Order: sequence, then structure tokens, then C-alpha cells
Amino acid sequence: MTKPLPPVIGNWYSYRDSGDVFQVVALDEDSGTVEIQDFDGAVDELDFDEWKMLRVEAAAPPEDWSGPVDDVEQDDLGYTDLEQDGEPDPLESATTTWEEIVEDDDLEEIPDTVIARQGLERRDH
Repeated sequence: MTKPLPPVIGNWYSYRDSGDVFQVVALDEDSGTVEIQDFDGAVDELDFDEWKMLRVEAAAPPEDWSGPVDDVEQDDLGYTDLEQDGEPDPLESATTTWEEIVEDDDLEEIPDTVIARQGLERRDH
């Protein structure tokens, strides 16, 4: 029999027989208990002796973190696109360059050396 993995808060584990994953969310040294949370959100408390009897292995955190969380919007998962129905990205159109902000008459007050260094042109009206 292999040596059992120690329970570590924040680590994910999977049951060897079913493959179901869970996370250790709390340890209580005084009462000798380990609190675990299944991916679906169910919380269970085991004593250290029960933990030692579990057939578990280390597991990677699930990619879809929404299992134990109620009322998650699809946008919160990052699966939806900002663009819908061919509409442009609203953040892209909100970007303004400094050249768009500076008015033509402001350029008249800037020395020619600065204009040339920035690659700008003076516009005559």
C-alpha cells in the first residue's frame, strides 16, 4: 500500500477509483479533521484517520472553476466573446491617440524640432 498524501489546504485531489476531484479547504489540528469540498460544491468533514484510508492522488485544479459557485454568468467564465453579431469591439473604438486629442492650433505652439522628432506634420489651413 502506498503512503497516503498529506492534506494540504488549497490542494486538489482525485479519488483513484472514481476520478472525482475535491479540494482541501480547511484543517483543524485541535479536532483532528480535514474539510474537503467536491467540485459540485458539497462540503464534507473527515477525521485524520478517515483521510489516511482514502485512496487519493494529487490532481490539477479543474479548468472550469464554476462547479461550487452558484449563479455564475457565462461572461464571468470568459467563454463568451465581446463581439456579438459582427459588432466591433467597444474597447477598440474607445481608444483615443494623443494625436486625436491635440488640436491643430495646439501644434502651432510646439517647436519644429519636437514636431519632426514625433513624426508629425504641420497642417496649414
